[in-house]
Amino acid sequence: MKNKDNVMISLTSVQWQDDEKSETELLTKANFSQSGDNYVISYNDTEATGFEGSVTTITINGNKSASIVRTGTANSVLSLETGKKHYCQYGTPFGSVQLGIYTHSIRNSINKDGKLYMKYTLDVNSSLISDNEIILTINQ
Repeated sequence: MKNKDNVMISLTSVQWQDDEKSETELLTKANFSQSGDNYVISYNDTEATGFEGSVTTITINGNKSASIVRTGTANSVLSLETGKKHYCQYGTPFGSVQLGIYTHSIRNSINKDGKLYMKYTLDVNSSLISDNEIILTINQ
């Protein structure tokens, strides 16, 4: 896949908290670029994401690591690296919190079928908040 402006992406976010599953889906325009095994997908957040006025940029390094950076009205940097735990500040419309993020899996098949899958766990002070999955599809 080559660099493209205004690709359509489908972003499904699945979250489990206390055995309750919630799922949101976002269909939006995004900018896409590729350099070797590195991919960058950037989109404007909307009221639907709860972060209107922010821009989210997802950077993927093969199947090894990824980052999700949000800037604007809410600021956060989530670092994902398979089998490792990172700590990060996560901005919300209600304030900022420090999260632990443990990445279980990153499956990057963007070059084959336009898909990215990430599974991770979030905690605060080592107390589980949620299990999460992100399924991103670039509609070509």
